[in-house]
Amino acid sequence: MLNSLLRELKNSADPEKEKVFRRFFKTGKGEYGEGDEFLGITVLKLRSISKKYQDIDLKDLQKFLDSKIHEHRLSALMILRFKYDKADENSKENIVKFYLKNTKQINNWDLVDLSCSYILGNWLLDKNRKILYQLAQSTNLWEKRIAIISTFEFIRNHQYIDTLNVSKILLNDDHDLIHKAVGWMLRELGKRDKKTEIDFLNIYYKAMPRTMLRYAIEKFNNKEKRFYLGK
Repeated sequence: MLNSLLRELKNSADPEKEKVFRRFFKTGKGEYGEGDEFLGITVLKLRSISKKYQDIDLKDLQKFLDSKIHEHRLSALMILRFKYDKADENSKENIVKFYLKNTKQINNWDLVDLSCSYILGNWLLDKNRKILYQLAQSTNLWEKRIAIISTFEFIRNHQYIDTLNVSKILLNDDHDLIHKAVGWMLRELGKRDKKTEIDFLNIYYKAMPRTMLRYAIEKFNNKEKRFYLGK
């Protein structure tokens, strides 16, 4: 089954898109995606292919997560999502443990964003969330992004405290991808409970990086934007 998936992905490769993806995902020397390799397969196409291989076991998915090819890792994460969605409680726990064991391989923003809230975030809905605070204080960029984006599942379920607490931990982070992620989650929170977002911003907006703040207030009216950006 793994070889069949490999062939299908190889046959779906697009050299022109591959060039675009290498630039888009910052694979140059010193950039956050340095060394990442691509086939040039869109997310929509990759999801369609991956959905057919939900029965691949975790041992084979590990081989994909260890691959240097971006779409191999993303396909593995998509399959993991499909497996998680239909798993029983014990299997879900094993999938989450497998996910956390592989955070170093979940090493670009799309890999994080298309997986963590649906797997780790969902698992933690009714459980202790200590792991998110450990990830938020990691030295690894992607583990920090996993920490905040995983709270998207809480937001969708109208649970906001962990988004706010993790945002506070990441407030002074120096990476643009964390600024964007925190701002995005605050914006999503605000769509559901604007007062809670405003209460947070009124305390912390002067200390927030500009990008984080701009993302957080993207849906505000012009008057509100002028107030917060006029810090």
